[in-house]
Amino acid sequence: MDWKYLFTSFEGRIGRQSYWMGVLVFIGVSIVAALLDVILGTAGESGWGIVSVLATLAMLYPAIALYAKRWHDRGKSGWWSLIGLVPIIGGLWMLIELGFLKGTEGSNQFGADPVPA
Repeated sequence: MDWKYLFTSFEGRIGRQSYWMGVLVFIGVSIVAALLDVILGTAGESGWGIVSVLATLAMLYPAIALYAKRWHDRGKSGWWSLIGLVPIIGGLWMLIELGFLKGTEGSNQFGADPVPA
């Protein structure tokens, strides 16, 4: 797997497996950041500490790149990531569309099928 492409490029398409691998990396980074906050004593009452905030900010660009490529696989623009800003429904919509539904079969306007038949 090309991790650099996965987290830095907005071009092309990725399948569900690559998407979930990227999500697992984000979850791992978040857990490590939270543990560091606890160890360093920087976690506030809200549970957020300086390490968690910095990690979240550092993961914004890679997350948007990951989402854009997955939307492309579904035949939609990466701008659909903005649906995540809608409380509750937006996140649920993204979970279903990006995490569980198959991409368009064959080539689409964003490139070749990432999962050959």
